[in-house]
Amino acid sequence: MREKGKVKWFNNAKGYGFIQRSDGSDVFVHYSAIKMEGYRVLKEDQVVEYELAEGEKGLSAHDVTVPTE
Repeated sequence: MREKGKVKWFNNAKGYGFIQRSDGSDVFVHYSAIKMEGYRVLKEDQVVEYELAEGEKGLSAHDVTVPTE
């Protein structure tokens, strides 16, 4: 199930950051999980949609997209 959240912060140089979920908790996001053309970056406070996945280090966002509406 896809979730919506807001980018808390994203470090372009390091290629990772965190998305704030609707319940207030944070989820890790890596640039390789961002689905967009060109340079894959996210901006602070940007609304995104994503799938959650459980990994060795906890939850992370996958298949991250920016809604077009």
